[in-house]
Amino acid sequence: MRAMWQSAWTVLAGANFFWALNVVLARGISGDVPPITLAWVRWTGAFLFALPFAWRRLMHDLPVIRRHWAMMLLLAATGIASYNTMSYIGLTGTTALNLLLLQSSAPLIIIVWAFLIFRDVPTLRQAAGVLVSLAGVAAIAGHGSLQALASLTINPGDVWIVSGIAVYAVYCVMARKRPAVHPLSFLVAAMGIGSVQILPFAAWEWTRGVSFHGGWPVYLAMAYIAVLPSFVAYLLFNRGLELAGPGPAGQSMHLMPLFGSVLAVLLLHEQFRAYHAVGIMLIAAGILLASLSRLPMPRLARAPN
Repeated sequence: MRAMWQSAWTVLAGANFFWALNVVLARGISGDVPPITLAWVRWTGAFLFALPFAWRRLMHDLPVIRRHWAMMLLLAATGIASYNTMSYIGLTGTTALNLLLLQSSAPLIIIVWAFLIFRDVPTLRQAAGVLVSLAGVAAIAGHGSLQALASLTINPGDVWIVSGIAVYAVYCVMARKRPAVHPLSFLVAAMGIGSVQILPFAAWEWTRGVSFHGGWPVYLAMAYIAVLPSFVAYLLFNRGLELAGPGPAGQSMHLMPLFGSVLAVLLLHEQFRAYHAVGIMLIAAGILLASLSRLPMPRLARAPN
């Protein structure tokens, strides 16, 4: 386990797998749970689940977290509250093809924000890796057809998804400025703050009338969303950010459509076709190419053990 915790691509792959399943489940229950309520339940549940595990370290690190309250508010708003809420809203109004393709824009947006905020310039090899992986995602999203890609249309759901990704890219870039505290302390504090930030919007949604449908399958899906994609996946991704920096971590998000296509075959009984194989090979090649070099940036300060 310690060796896995020290491997950037192992923890990043784990985070993206849990997030891919989160997308499948969130789309499945989008008609049963209102999107803002789902985001609030997700982070409130994740906070309550993680708090007992992190309590001792959180109390130890609380003075540092308080001194960096402005940065904590920014990171919680971009990485917890805004991104996930906007994504769930988008999932109620976009297609599977569009979702896969739009998610693949994350590494490019992260590179843009890294340049605008910190003047980080990507290497040619890293930029090439992003483009190769993007081609693989396009092959999967377009089912191997240029005509299918050309026919994709922009709708409000797409706008929500892209906007959420742009916000999350800010989190990926600014995470290097997070307080130098234990990862559990930081994550639990961010989840708690993010839950509070979402609450006013969830309350507005409740005034419009909220009802849950679907029974226990929906509740089990919400429990999964509150634990693995929230607590565990964010812990893994934050570790990946610490080890590799925002560029390679953003590149790893190409794994989401790769895992999503496999999950669709296993859970939705869709057929595995040649374009899936081509897309997976291109994504893997792009990740390998990008991982051979990193953005010229300082690494995050390592959290105390």
